[in-house]
Amino acid sequence: MDAAQRAHPPAVAVINTTPDTVDLLKDVLEKAGFLVVTGYTHDVRDGKLDLEMMMRLADPTVILWDITPPYERNWAFLQLLRTTVLRGRRLVVTTTNKAQVEKLVGSDEEVYEVVGKAEDLDAIVRATKEASRARNTR
Repeated sequence: MDAAQRAHPPAVAVINTTPDTVDLLKDVLEKAGFLVVTGYTHDVRDGKLDLEMMMRLADPTVILWDITPPYERNWAFLQLLRTTVLRGRRLVVTTTNKAQVEKLVGSDEEVYEVVGKAEDLDAIVRATKEASRARNTR
């Protein structure tokens, strides 16, 4: 991590459905040097969380977005957000059922399984770091 990153760590948004998973991901990402903002998928979908405002205020470099059942509906919702509010932002897609989501998205998208094991958390942190470095500057 360079001096600029230490002074202003990159922001990451964790959007998930489960409070324990949000806390787990927030903890490992903060330990990796990220500033983490969080929200719940259902709050975004139900209009209780203004995702556009969150993106403007926090300006996260990377969004970790969780895909849960019903997978098709939640994947379609994420695709809609990618063309609007999340346009131009890097995404790390997470789920608790990697096989199901991969059937839906195919090989076009890397999907990271959140089980809570060190290996899967390390993979998510690595993917987040890679995505944060890949973002175009404004």
